[in-house]
Amino acid sequence: MAAGPVSPVPRRRALTDVRAKSRPADDPERLTTHSRTVHDTVAQIEARIGNAGILATDPAFWPRIRHAALLHDTGKIAEGFQQQLLPGSDAWGERHEVLSLAYVDLLAARTGWSDQDRLMVATLVASHHRALHDASSGGTGGRPSLSRQYNAHTKWDEAFGTTPGATAGQVQVQVTLGLHRELLAWLAGFLTVDPPPASRSGPTLARRTEELLGQVLDAWRHPVKPHRGLLAVLAQGALTLADHAGSAHERLQTHMPLLPDYLDRFPHPPHLHQQQAAITTGHLILIAPTGSGKTEGGLAWAAYQTTTMPGLVRVVWTLPYRASLNAVRRRFELDLVPAPGQDKADIGLLHGSVAHTLLTQAVDDDCGGTTARAEPTPAQARKARAQAAAMRLFAQRVRVATPHQLLRGAIAGPVYSSVLLEQANSLFVMDELHAYDPDTFGRLCAAMGLWEQLGSRVAILSATLSQTMIDIIEESLEQPVAVRRAAQGTAPIRHRLVLDDDPLSAPASIERLRSWLEDGHSVLVVANKVDTAQALFEALADTARGARPEDPYAALLLHSRFKNRDRDLIERTLLRRHPERQPHEAARRGGLVVATQTVEVSLQLDFDRGAVDNAPVEAVAQRAGRVNRRGLHPDGAAEFRVHRTDGHRPYAQGAVEAAWAALTALVEHGVDTLSEQDIDHLLTHAYATPWGKEWAQEAREARDTFTSEFLTFTDPFHDRTEFAEALSEQFDTVEVLHHDDIEEYRTLVKGKHGDPLLATGLLIPLRYRQLTMYAGRFDPHLGVHVIDGVYDEVTGLRPPSEQETIL
Repeated sequence: MAAGPVSPVPRRRALTDVRAKSRPADDPERLTTHSRTVHDTVAQIEARIGNAGILATDPAFWPRIRHAALLHDTGKIAEGFQQQLLPGSDAWGERHEVLSLAYVDLLAARTGWSDQDRLMVATLVASHHRALHDASSGGTGGRPSLSRQYNAHTKWDEAFGTTPGATAGQVQVQVTLGLHRELLAWLAGFLTVDPPPASRSGPTLARRTEELLGQVLDAWRHPVKPHRGLLAVLAQGALTLADHAGSAHERLQTHMPLLPDYLDRFPHPPHLHQQQAAITTGHLILIAPTGSGKTEGGLAWAAYQTTTMPGLVRVVWTLPYRASLNAVRRRFELDLVPAPGQDKADIGLLHGSVAHTLLTQAVDDDCGGTTARAEPTPAQARKARAQAAAMRLFAQRVRVATPHQLLRGAIAGPVYSSVLLEQANSLFVMDELHAYDPDTFGRLCAAMGLWEQLGSRVAILSATLSQTMIDIIEESLEQPVAVRRAAQGTAPIRHRLVLDDDPLSAPASIERLRSWLEDGHSVLVVANKVDTAQALFEALADTARGARPEDPYAALLLHSRFKNRDRDLIERTLLRRHPERQPHEAARRGGLVVATQTVEVSLQLDFDRGAVDNAPVEAVAQRAGRVNRRGLHPDGAAEFRVHRTDGHRPYAQGAVEAAWAALTALVEHGVDTLSEQDIDHLLTHAYATPWGKEWAQEAREARDTFTSEFLTFTDPFHDRTEFAEALSEQFDTVEVLHHDDIEEYRTLVKGKHGDPLLATGLLIPLRYRQLTMYAGRFDPHLGVHVIDGVYDEVTGLRPPSEQETIL
């Protein structure tokens, strides 16, 4: 099918010689094998998602994905691509997916596809590695879009027909007639249709490629309706997910660790609010005191939903702090049911920066640039490991993540459209939703609206959810939201609230904490800022250790600025050292824990005494929930002191002032118990202030803006890489690498025996705007920001100046 003279004729290559990959080195994967594998993987994805939500409006959705999966890499038949797979060979410089369009065109006429089928299959094939167009804003993004690489100046016959060789008179026939006929016959047999005629007459492959790519680019050059755009992004996600999973030879798991009879497995009678959650169909808001089984209630809700939804539903458990992810993952690994032959449940952890790197590497292919050399074998090996590691992020049916990691799906494109697709037909449990600022809360409400369109359901779990938040959640969703509250008195009286005008760092406050430690109490101290927590720890640690000289864990510090692996070890130690008190346990435990907001979520801890910085009402209530957690302290209600602060950071000033006013009013009325009713009164008081009304307005505006700017896909195949930076800035979060760990990180990410997912253990979460304060600079080779500063395994990262706690 090549145009022009054929001289010299390359060695006869049979279809069985055509490779799709450069790996494994001893026997690279064949094109026909890869095409069949990706086609079959689509069936796994369809079985998982089905026709959930918006997919039910397009009966042709899955058939088009299957056809695109079969044809997506047919362009790899080109001799230039095959030669490039050899180590040290020149890069071909053309896009194999563009040549694949010729086979879409040839097969469309034999299969009875409609014009829309042909266009959509061609679109998916063309866009599974590169954007079709540059960003709508005019930016050029990262890699060239197809419309930038292929245009009026392209010499199509040279690119995909007969390519001039290195010397005069030498040519390379990209697809010989015999090989072309073999491939057509194989494809036709797979589709059970008669093969198209293959002869030298009629349009060449190059001409078919040019014409169909032109039609595809024209079809998506201008904005489309949001409904069509969302379907297009989801279709792209289905194909790229199938391609990645097929390339990694990673099967999507079918075992669900959360069984429908979850509630029946309880070792004790469930609370009423847990029973109600377990029979609720659809969206849920569950409000219950800390320590009264909210997590179990959320799991019971999810277990019931799996019996009422199609396909193989996934459960995604979201938490506000990255620091909490490992703790809840470990809990689920022990509490849920492992697959046959496994020791513990396989729970996915959706990583942040490392996931971004893996997904970006996994979507890369072997085509290379127009002047680049083919990647050496080590780089190809890294890509293969990246594909395998990336697919481990998608395989499990129960996962834990932060919302920011999930919302990267809004970036779409070849890298992230699969993340968005995986949010269809899912159950999202939003744990401690109250912990977010109004902008983030609003964006999450926008995401809930999108998840609902994708056929997913949402449960909100919190001990402290204001009516303002409930109203905004309900208006963000189309379907009804059931609100279930724990019965009054579910939790016993646990606290004796004391308000203290002195800050935590005042000499009198320090002396009181020391006396508690010397008396044998276990003490929790929670500061709003990292540097305050570090200073308090240094002031109190020796006293705690002196009171318990035999205990190596008598003094512990926890905040967000630890490396992930160090923080994980600290959390494990905390849970062993300060577990929930058991009935008839009378002894004082001793020991000190100084922490920031990271202690507020998912850590089932229990202390004899608590002293905390004043903070928004929700944060104060969560901190109290770690003191005398189940009301089993032998002395009865435990003292819980809230200290006035000199400043408000990292919170809004109005939120901190409203909390102090509400707490003061409570105490002045003779109330010091912090019961469920007390917390409701505090929330009502705080959100009735001018700050509370501004909070609600800001949350609604953030929701609507995020929906229009990020979650409306009117240009589904334009480059959206600029959205990644904007998303990180809006969420004000980034994971960084300390400069001392560069070599270890490089070995884990790129080394021959490394595991990219282990590299996440070296990363430290920071606020995005703090990068300059730590001399942060982006390393394009590692794909991560590198920072300076002093790091210690016991106290964490030392800020160069006073900084805020990371949320």
